[in-house]
Amino acid sequence: MKRRSIVALCLVAVVAAAVAATTSGATKKATASSITVWLQTDAKSGWADLVASVNQKFQSDHPGTTVNVQYQDWGDHLQKFDATLAGGGGPDVIEMGNTEMTKYMAAGAFADLSSAKAQFDNSANWLSGLAKSARYGGKTYGVPYYAGSRVVTYRTDLFKKAGITKLPNSTAAFAADAQKLLAKNSKKGFSPVYIAGTDWYVAMSFVFDYGGGIATEVSGKWKGLLASPQSIAGLTAYKNFFNAVSRASKTTDEAHPNPYDVYAQGQAASMVGQSWFTCCVKPYTTQTSQFVMPGHVAGTSMPGFLGGSDLAVPITSQNKALAIDWLKDFTSTSSERTLQSKGNIPNATNLLGSTVNERAAARSWFIPTAKHWVDVENGNILRNMLAQILTGKLSVKQAAQSASDNIASVLNQP
Repeated sequence: MKRRSIVALCLVAVVAAAVAATTSGATKKATASSITVWLQTDAKSGWADLVASVNQKFQSDHPGTTVNVQYQDWGDHLQKFDATLAGGGGPDVIEMGNTEMTKYMAAGAFADLSSAKAQFDNSANWLSGLAKSARYGGKTYGVPYYAGSRVVTYRTDLFKKAGITKLPNSTAAFAADAQKLLAKNSKKGFSPVYIAGTDWYVAMSFVFDYGGGIATEVSGKWKGLLASPQSIAGLTAYKNFFNAVSRASKTTDEAHPNPYDVYAQGQAASMVGQSWFTCCVKPYTTQTSQFVMPGHVAGTSMPGFLGGSDLAVPITSQNKALAIDWLKDFTSTSSERTLQSKGNIPNATNLLGSTVNERAAARSWFIPTAKHWVDVENGNILRNMLAQILTGKLSVKQAAQSASDNIASVLNQP
């Protein structure tokens, strides 16, 4: 059994003990005179004014109740949270990375917010990639906070040199532009569009763009979707696009090497990945810009995997109603607009503006929220499938069917 699965099982036991402790009176009951909120340090350095104004409004609406905000670091916040759960305590509100949610939802660590969902501003329009990360077993356990998107980062000078005056509005147009870039850049190993062969975040975007998917839950059982006609079409499109535009290894992942390192070495005219890649593109900083990765239908964007944060109420909180009220204020339309003004992507499609990052977030997808998804990642099922497809070891259909069956088997483990 993989280590992360063992950790997940241990967490279930910890949560069960914590709930028993809080309901039996074994721990000191929190008073309604204060609630404790755990936010990441991003909020402290980037929008402390928003936190202060929300707290002021909340305290005005709830006389006698104060908000104790405790800023956490991404590196150790989960270990600290696990420790507080083990003691039957912890915060009343906690910020979680969207990919961190599933393990805790599966373990029963968060309160069910389904009945309160409609009370949150813009909940009917939450970004798909965030909303799905906060749902488990048909219930809502978190509120989307803000997002980060994936885009195309490109060399404006090389595009101009290749005679590309209009940014591509479809993947076919992008592939055609790649040939122009190749014609003007003959260096060995140069990629018009750098994509690592087994970068499944990019590959699955093609799958979702064609209406496919990874897996879905039907009557309590997970069913693989990679062998569906739509997914096959998406995987075939990915193979064709990769072969046309990228000179990266067909069997390496996106961290060996990092795309931005290849770009900074002058070996790529563009790369697909997180919007923050612009931090690491020296010496081409002034020649770098970004655009939305186009879909196969002209004029549409390709669905992207969203990063970002959700906010949840730990099951051990004894001030859940107050915690929910604070969440309403902190994720209100006005609060999200403030986050937007700070350069973040707001949590709902109806709030999105016209920046590249916001337009890229309009269509998004997320991994299956299954407690054994970590085993799919640990087992490199998607990466192995992509390597088999790109190297020709298996046909697209054969590799997809095998991966789909394996994913279903893993997700349906007890």
